Amino acid sequence: MSLDRRTLMTAAAGLAAATVLPEAASASAPPIGKQTAGAYRYKVGDIEITAVHDGVNRMKLNEGFVRNAKLPDVQDALKQAFMAPDELPITFTALVVNTGGKLVLIDTGLGGLGGPTSGQLIPNMRAAGIDPAAIDTVVISHFHGDHINGIRPKEGFESFSKAEILVPAPEWDFWMDDAKMAQAPEGLVANFKNVRRVFGPIAKDVKRFDWDREVAPGVTAIGAPGHTPGHTIFAVASGGARMMILSDVTNHPALFVRNPDWSAVFDQDADMARATRHKVLDMMAAERMHVAGYHFPFPAQGYIAKDGKGYTFVPAQWSTVL
Repeated sequence: MSLDRRTLMTAAAGLAAATVLPEAASASAPPIGKQTAGAYRYKVGDIEITAVHDGVNRMKLNEGFVRNAKLPDVQDALKQAFMAPDELPITFTALVVNTGGKLVLIDTGLGGLGGPTSGQLIPNMRAAGIDPAAIDTVVISHFHGDHINGIRPKEGFESFSKAEILVPAPEWDFWMDDAKMAQAPEGLVANFKNVRRVFGPIAKDVKRFDWDREVAPGVTAIGAPGHTPGHTIFAVASGGARMMILSDVTNHPALFVRNPDWSAVFDQDADMARATRHKVLDMMAAERMHVAGYHFPFPAQGYIAKDGKGYTFVPAQWSTVL
């Protein structure tokens, strides 16, 4: 038998037909029907990082999701990445950073305020052996709901109530400004209101940090504005090892790493976000630096490589050894 496309497809069809079970037959065990806990550990020098999956939202694609690209081009990019062309899975991965002296949570997920397949941060933390009450510090990259809602989830109580809450000063100054809220376009008003819902009751206790300062031992905040005015990424360094936590420099890498000039509907200042994206991705590729991306496929960590006019995301090798 020669190996060609026709032979392969015919054989596959035959195999599928042959494996259909008689109606009366049943599996020895029923399907479980849900994913196992989403957590993965790796190290940056002596710092231990646990990626904790908060779940996924499946977004139906429309013409406006990528503001400066035609829908067929976006769909083609998804097809090239072996993804369905009409739906984008947007995942959410927070990071628990164990510095040796502090347990730091970077971003907090949707807090159950997204779709039914999100809001898994707390159960996944517990499954990973991390007690949410043991978090010393919560560090926020920016004030979109999928990054802050876990502080005050849909149940209304305050999560991580014993933790110090640290937020970027430029982000706080923008979203907590009543004058800016009054002047905001309609599309941003809901986010202003959500920021006040989350932070209003604890405003006096929230601490603001400046860029280019350590927010935890070995973790430095770096300004990366455009996605939001105070959008922040984080450099992690320990010994000779380094990693950049990219936050939302890009959304899904199949679209915005490969096509860094594309602007997602979530980017508040599209031109600034695009410039930031090019600068950061170019630096990561040149330095061959380990990266983590909030919306990258779980466990959301790997490397950026230059690829023509764009870049490509190269997942790190999964390992059972830290």
